[in-house]
Amino acid sequence: MMNIDKRTVFSILADRLATILESLTASQQAVQSGAVHPEARQEHPKDTRSIEAGYLARGLAERVETMRDGLRSLQLLRVRDFGDGDFAAPGALVTLTTDEGQVSLYLLAPFGGGEKMVVAGRQILVLTPRSPLGAAISGKRVGDTVVAELPAGTLRGEIDNIV
Repeated sequence: MMNIDKRTVFSILADRLATILESLTASQQAVQSGAVHPEARQEHPKDTRSIEAGYLARGLAERVETMRDGLRSLQLLRVRDFGDGDFAAPGALVTLTTDEGQVSLYLLAPFGGGEKMVVAGRQILVLTPRSPLGAAISGKRVGDTVVAELPAGTLRGEIDNIV
């Protein structure tokens, strides 16, 4: 596997999530101020604009808190190197080769699942241990077989490397 600095990978991921958090926070504040704006007041009994805006503001506030907590958990994760006999766990970069020969690189992280990034010319997909593939990889070692039921079908492969 190409040498990739995991600290750089985690830094890129944290920066990306911080940008998303800023955007979510701005959206939440805009919706919240709109919900309490005098023009949003109910004009007749069936007018639900202010109620809907309040629900939206509350939902965005929950997303902001979830994002804040997730970003914090990512920043607190101790980035370490994994050896040949170590089990895959959050903080690991895992190379997996499917039975069809496709080689993929995954970052196991406590938050940020689904994010994709390119580092040192390699695409990395972030997985959390709660995702089907993340759960299938977690606790495995180099040489172990991984089987995961995904929406696109069953993924079967072997772990080639964990760093």
